[in-house]
Amino acid sequence: MGSLSYLAVLIACLAVTAPLEWGIGARVYRQPRRLGLTLVLAMTPFVVWDVVAILRDHWSFSAERTIGVNLAGIMPLEELLFFVVIPICALLTHQAVLRLGARRWPDGRLARELAALRPDAGGD
Repeated sequence: MGSLSYLAVLIACLAVTAPLEWGIGARVYRQPRRLGLTLVLAMTPFVVWDVVAILRDHWSFSAERTIGVNLAGIMPLEELLFFVVIPICALLTHQAVLRLGARRWPDGRLARELAALRPDAGGD
């Protein structure tokens, strides 16, 4: 598997969470503008951070584990895809938990309990 290792992990992450969209109705892909905005906001600081870290030799990527396509000669394509795939998987999981919670507790109890956990809820 060698050069496809990183890509295989990303594909596996998407494959594992994809059923949350259609099976549970997470509705992440059905809101493309919201998804796009979320990805831009999530990706931007981390891509910049990653590029700086690579340029400063804080970390590097194994040519044996990537497909060899480097963006601007700096960042492997898989690393950029990581910043797309992982937030999508997180959003799918988050939305699925909310939907399942709403089904389990249709009276809104889950939403109230989650709101009470927020730091700004003033519980202390």
